[in-house]
Amino acid sequence: MRGTVAWITIAPVKSLALQPLDEVRLGQQGAAADRRFFLLDEDGRLLNAERVGKLVGVQSRYDEAANTLELRFPGGEVVAGEVATDGEIETAIYHGALGADRVAGPWAAALSEWAGRPVQLVRPHSGTATDRGAEGGVTLVSTAALETLAAEAECDSVDGRRFRMLFGVDGIPAHAEDAWVGRQVRIGGALVKLHGNVGRCVVTTLDPDTGERDLDTLHALTRYRGEVETTERLPFGVWGQVLEPGTVRLGDVVEPR
Repeated sequence: MRGTVAWITIAPVKSLALQPLDEVRLGQQGAAADRRFFLLDEDGRLLNAERVGKLVGVQSRYDEAANTLELRFPGGEVVAGEVATDGEIETAIYHGALGADRVAGPWAAALSEWAGRPVQLVRPHSGTATDRGAEGGVTLVSTAALETLAAEAECDSVDGRRFRMLFGVDGIPAHAEDAWVGRQVRIGGALVKLHGNVGRCVVTTLDPDTGERDLDTLHALTRYRGEVETTERLPFGVWGQVLEPGTVRLGDVVEPR
């Protein structure tokens, strides 16, 4: 069974809007420029769209070579500059403890004003802020699964951005990717190994532009995926790690070994 890459999306700042790409380089940590920064509250706890939905409306772009970050807010405000750090902080995300550097500059103040609460912008000491670390640097879902979910939710379509996946895959049956868990999969010029299913949370119920809750994806998933044998509850898509780095482009073949 083989499919093709339908979309590529990254989030340079975890929990902010997804950035669509025509191609991406996969390295040992995952996709280049993906989840290179993340947000904390005033107590040093992870701040994400589950807690502040409107964060998904802020676009981010990170130029790794120039070390510059740009945030673009829905009202048109742009905050950009070269990234510098000021002090360290210990925090935790999905895969456990994580050391990070506080990012100096105008971004935290702009995000705090937008969120209506104090926000810290930080960068991991090494690697990225993907939920499962390097082991989860790649995520993918079949586009047919979105069509099935739309039918279950009784709506015309479901925007794939709700699920914040790196790759969408055309040309395979809905949820065929579940059977790839534990297997190696060739994606364009890279080879990955898939380790598990992605369990879903309230973020998938949010409009990916406004952060407003507008679709009960969890109820629909409970109804038709609640009894599926899975590594995580309410599975939709799969995650894994890069074994052989390479470049992936739209239209590239996706095929399990």
